[in-house]
Amino acid sequence: MKYEVDEKFIVAGTPTPLDGFFHSNPQTKRSKLGAHTNIWPWLASFANKKELRVLEIGSRAVVSDSLWKQHIPNCSYTGFDVAEGKNVDVVGDAHRLSEYFSPNSFDLIFSLAVFEHLAMPWIVVEEISKLLDINGLVCIETHFSFSEHELPWHFFQFNANALEILFCEELGFETIDSGLDNAIVGRFSNSAAEYLRGKLITDLWCHSSIIAKKTSHKLKPDESFCWREVAKRVAASSAYPTNTGLSRRDT
Repeated sequence: MKYEVDEKFIVAGTPTPLDGFFHSNPQTKRSKLGAHTNIWPWLASFANKKELRVLEIGSRAVVSDSLWKQHIPNCSYTGFDVAEGKNVDVVGDAHRLSEYFSPNSFDLIFSLAVFEHLAMPWIVVEEISKLLDINGLVCIETHFSFSEHELPWHFFQFNANALEILFCEELGFETIDSGLDNAIVGRFSNSAAEYLRGKLITDLWCHSSIIAKKTSHKLKPDESFCWREVAKRVAASSAYPTNTGLSRRDT
């Protein structure tokens, strides 16, 4: 059955003080430095320097218009994107960054609303590790919960734990800040499975971010990375929550 909908009659919901009920999980990590409305002021606090070498991954002006020019206009900026367009200096595939740039050639690499569109983001993280100099910073903001968009190139959603796993100590990174931001209120629609219809969905957030520092060179320019070693470390240092009723047997 098809429905004709007049959008002016759609009411998605009005924010109320009760919305806090939906986001009361004390284990949720919240962004501070990397909060959605704080990213550019934070970058401006240190990156607006002529000698600072900055790379933006996904720089093409699509929604926002070259915001670096407003906040860090004095830095040594390079815009990188998969397609030609406004604010793009180098066109290429982020999975092959080290083919376009020399090792240790940037002090800051940032990427906003791009990681969800990367087919294999773990490979891009390896490439970022190769390009970032010691004590350099990486700043990533992506989505934890958001509408499907820019298909077919919409692959992943991330929470803060996922970003910390990607920018791991084995690749020479130290997490400075990570977490979720911009709360969403949700429920299952009338088209969901019958037992779910109308049920509330808690702990939804739109944005996920991480700020990490490159503390050491762990990966040579021509070297690939073994993510299985990271998986072993995660398995050895954490466990599935005990309140699920499941137990883990180490092997």
